[in-house]
Amino acid sequence: MGMGDKIENAAQDLSGKAKEAAGKASDDPALEAEGKGDQMGADVKKAGENVKDAFKK
Repeated sequence: MGMGDKIENAAQDLSGKAKEAAGKASDDPALEAEGKGDQMGADVKKAGENVKDAFKK
């Protein structure tokens, strides 16, 4: 996985965590769900990059 991909995935995960926290704090279930979705998206991307890295070796 390239360094840029790692940074992008980490940023997406942090953004998702912030949205989830903001949704909880403001009692906004849609924002909370969006944050969880962003985190899941980052996890999926990370898993895909790990698979690509495994086949490069």
